[in-house]
Amino acid sequence: MAKEVTLLGLSTSPFVFRVKVALQQKGVVDYEYIEEDIFNKSPRLLELNPVYKKVPVFIHGEKVVNESLIILEYIDETWQQNPLLPRDPYQRAMARFWAKYSEELMVKAFMALVLKGEAKEKNAKEFAEGLEKIEGEFKGKSGLLFAEGEGNIGYLELAFGWILYWLPVWEEAGSFQILDPQKFPVINEWSTKFVNHPLIKENLPARDRMLVYFRKLSEEFFTLFRA
Repeated sequence: MAKEVTLLGLSTSPFVFRVKVALQQKGVVDYEYIEEDIFNKSPRLLELNPVYKKVPVFIHGEKVVNESLIILEYIDETWQQNPLLPRDPYQRAMARFWAKYSEELMVKAFMALVLKGEAKEKNAKEFAEGLEKIEGEFKGKSGLLFAEGEGNIGYLELAFGWILYWLPVWEEAGSFQILDPQKFPVINEWSTKFVNHPLIKENLPARDRMLVYFRKLSEEFFTLFRA
């Protein structure tokens, strides 16, 4: 019998991680998960996400939803227990704003991972400047930001999760250093709390596996940029 929910994903992806944690927090655990290979994309992935051709792809009955932040909002509105987004309209708007900013910053960090030389340095510098804005914005705010309900993980935590766990792996894989604990104490403290939250800890991919994957990804992209 087919499951009501299906998720096409990649175990090392921060975008897929967001969706897995959101589903578990909502109590949606009986779903079908299909691991994809982004170096050899399946016909099903290409059919269900013909625009971007990437994971995650979220299937609920006959409805298909793409893009992780959009999927999070769909999940939050469909299963209303343990909310991801705050109820206050202003806080919801701010959570969306900083989530979007985080996505823009991710491009800079990814370019620092896959590029070499001056281009790598330029993107790393611009990314560090973006992190400084986040550090300043959330200084003095304790706990898990914008989450409602004790122990819950919020939309913004999931949006920022790649900074808190994936970025150090990207730094090692791409031989660059940005996330200095002394320069970014707020982000560093938040990272420690994030990775030790039981729901997060349970779903984090293994670091060694991530290193292998992102080193391969870096080599593949660098080859493409040089071509």
